[in-house]
Amino acid sequence: MWFRMKYLQGCHALVTGASSGLGEEFARQIAPHAASLILVARREDRLISLASKLQESHPRVEIHTLPLDLSLSDSSDRLLDFLTARNHRLSLLVNNAGLGDHGDFASGDWLRIQAMLDLNIVALTRLTHSLLQSGRFRGPAAILNVSSVASLLPLPGLAVYAATKAYVTSLSEALAMELRPHGITVSALCPGPVPTEFQATATRPGGDTGFFDAPSFLTESPATVVREGLLGLSRARPRVVPGLAMGFAAALAVSIPLILLRAILQTRVSKIP
Repeated sequence: MWFRMKYLQGCHALVTGASSGLGEEFARQIAPHAASLILVARREDRLISLASKLQESHPRVEIHTLPLDLSLSDSSDRLLDFLTARNHRLSLLVNNAGLGDHGDFASGDWLRIQAMLDLNIVALTRLTHSLLQSGRFRGPAAILNVSSVASLLPLPGLAVYAATKAYVTSLSEALAMELRPHGITVSALCPGPVPTEFQATATRPGGDTGFFDAPSFLTESPATVVREGLLGLSRARPRVVPGLAMGFAAALAVSIPLILLRAILQTRVSKIP
């Protein structure tokens, strides 16, 4: 059964972006099996509410909340200070925090683009690097980086988002090889469209949802995405694409010759808000 998965039982877990969407679902699915759980996100009120509900359902798990904007340059230092003050070690890291933006690149707001780069790339890299160097994260342990199926393609209308997630997937694949001899498993979770708040926040005012308006058979629930992500991690799969249909579609897309793929994706340009 999936709930007996390696890395979950008695784990000391840290989940970023835990106040909603996939992050909240990760917290819900990890909590019943964890020894301790640290929830990190910007919105303190939602973190406290989630922690309270989880604590009520799972009184034996030690739950901490840390309201923190991971896009800020000192965030990893503040998180390490938090762990040091409690002499806390980790065995499971879920890098879930992320930001999207759907629309034409040239008309995008630079502050939004910068925030996306800072959170999706810099924050994830700094946090992972800091935890590995600090000695508070040792094998046997696991890291699950939430990427996207968008990381597998250059996507007009999601140019920067897809590029940041391509970085996450590539980094995860490389770290999976580097860290395996040290007893640390790394996976990139690459879901397709998932009905969460992420879609609304990634859509510009007055714009359409574009990439997120996928056929229902390609859409997976947060519960399914998280479950398959944790299962893939337990099986040491460097890359996990949840859902049979999306997995097939992703495999087909990356097998298309680049010259043909460019022609297909070019047809999307006229539809970009």
